[in-house]
Amino acid sequence: MFTGMDEVGWASMKHAYGSAEDVPELLRGLASACPQERERALDGMYGAVHHQGDVYDSTLACIPFLFELVGHTELHDRGGVVELLVSIGGGDAFDDGPLEDGDGAEGNYAMARTAVRSGATAFIGLLADRDPEVRRAAPTALVRFLGQPEHVLGLLTGRLEEEEEERVRPALAEGLGLFARLHPASAAPAVEYLVELGAAPHDPGLRLAALGQLAGCAPDRLPADLVPTVVALLRARSQRPRVPEQPERPDTDTLIGHLRRLRPADEEGGHLLRTLHTALGGRTADRIALLKGQLSSDESADRCNGVWMAAGLLREWRGSYEELVASIGEQVVIEEQRLRDAAASVLETLFGLAAPAADHLAALVATGPEHRIRQWERGAPTLGAPLKALARAGDPRAVAVLAEVLDGPVVPPETGYEVQHLGPAAATLAPLLRERLREVPLDALDTYDRAVPLLFALGRLGHAPAVPEMLRLLHGAPEGLRSREWLVRAIADALGRCGPDAREAIPALRELLDGGSAVAAADALWSLEGDAEAVLPTLRRELVEEPLHARDAAEALGRLGPAARPALPALRGMADSGKVWLRASAAGALWDIAGDPGPVLPALRSAWEQNAHTRTLLADCLTRMGRAGAPAHDLLRTELATPRRHQARAGGYGSHDISEDEQLLRACRAALDAV
Repeated sequence: MFTGMDEVGWASMKHAYGSAEDVPELLRGLASACPQERERALDGMYGAVHHQGDVYDSTLACIPFLFELVGHTELHDRGGVVELLVSIGGGDAFDDGPLEDGDGAEGNYAMARTAVRSGATAFIGLLADRDPEVRRAAPTALVRFLGQPEHVLGLLTGRLEEEEEERVRPALAEGLGLFARLHPASAAPAVEYLVELGAAPHDPGLRLAALGQLAGCAPDRLPADLVPTVVALLRARSQRPRVPEQPERPDTDTLIGHLRRLRPADEEGGHLLRTLHTALGGRTADRIALLKGQLSSDESADRCNGVWMAAGLLREWRGSYEELVASIGEQVVIEEQRLRDAAASVLETLFGLAAPAADHLAALVATGPEHRIRQWERGAPTLGAPLKALARAGDPRAVAVLAEVLDGPVVPPETGYEVQHLGPAAATLAPLLRERLREVPLDALDTYDRAVPLLFALGRLGHAPAVPEMLRLLHGAPEGLRSREWLVRAIADALGRCGPDAREAIPALRELLDGGSAVAAADALWSLEGDAEAVLPTLRRELVEEPLHARDAAEALGRLGPAARPALPALRGMADSGKVWLRASAAGALWDIAGDPGPVLPALRSAWEQNAHTRTLLADCLTRMGRAGAPAHDLLRTELATPRRHQARAGGYGSHDISEDEQLLRACRAALDAV
């Protein structure tokens, strides 16, 4: 095996971490008799040779040896090697057509695809391999790379007639669905076969796989009673004896091992339903009904999968989710920890949308401290997901619990950030926040991490009694402190939000007008004393001379209102900027200062259409404009009528996706109501 591998000039090639001279060791590791060594080698291939989907010269050089590996039937874990070849050859990236040959990275991708295609006949024999994991990986490889549609279709359908393993047949159905999407001119027979597979008497797993593929390639061929059919199949599948999805795997410290430990108890069931959800896309009513069926299953694995799929729906699509969220809330009081943790984790990303689950969250938080603070083997403790979700939902029952946390021996650093969601009810937390700020050391490595969330909370509460503690930090933090400039900006912002009651900070803020925190200091001074002459020169200078500060300066000038008229020429120039965020900030400032919609509306419209992330800022501007903003109200109405969240990416992640989108919807409604 590996004839000629030692003659390859690996040392002259590269992978993600430099020289590829260690690649032969990884390739030999894939053929090892030791399962731990095989897993570490596969982890190394993904981690370096095919890092995040990249293709290097060393990746190309590996392809012949990877094909040699999959051809040796006595070796174990070859299914993972087939999947690696599929990924190197392009995975989902090139479904829309071939890449042109080129130089550099793009040329590597094209050559990788060509190389895998040239060896694709090796995948034919894998359909009948003795290893079920290899047979599961083979259909995708064949469809993507063999390039002979009629032959491929015959191979898939023929194998379906012979395959006896329940866990392999769904992969063949997925191959048919992929075939129909990649070869639309030849798709009809594959679609008909999927229609047949989606009906009785086939086993529930195969039917679910076929229906998921039909949803992606021929949705018009789905049954009219899709949701009840799928829920019934899910129930039937759950009642069948569970066949282990794969042989026992080694416990390794690799990324692959870590991901395996995080997988749901029924990974295949999750995959089948996730495929269907993805294909249904914006059909939110069907997806909500399907999720309610999943969340009411007797099987906790079905419910756990449903919780995670609900998160994907909520992140990507707008809708009425009260009943669905309430169903997720019911899972947080379930005894099984995996399900309870999944539900709490999802609810913490929903912010105000989690309100229908608040009673269950409050009940869970009341059961013990482990749901309030999460201790980790490494790193600082964090707020527990149930408490964080309750606070982000704006539920006042979180206030007393947060008070206990703030009064306890360990305060997770992010606690201060969650206070903002509780509104006026959080005012009682201010003295405890002030006390914690007083305890922050002036020159520690974690001074910034501990102080900034507390400053954020005290500023949002406008708690002027904490001004002495803020000034202590401002005067006492040494020049070499990590992130000192950002700390100073956070202090200035908090002081400004305390308003005129923080006048004792005026001398200290004036000293900052010539430094890196000049904009924050000037903005705070305006809030404290309302003297435009004291801050206007600084803000105009930062607007014109400091590109990194220009946006903040523009917004601060807008808060000065008509007193900032001397800055109008520079702001008009910024409104024509090619940088979309500068244009958006300038538009708002121009209106607040001059009240003339003429230069504002073109800049606002272009920024809105160019970058969805600017829209909340711009909708707030339209609210202030009232009737003068009417020519741009079509943007607001279109946004409100759009079913997809404005920052959504299919399958995207990020806890702020939902809250920011809901904030935009509120801003759009407020702007229309302002008329």
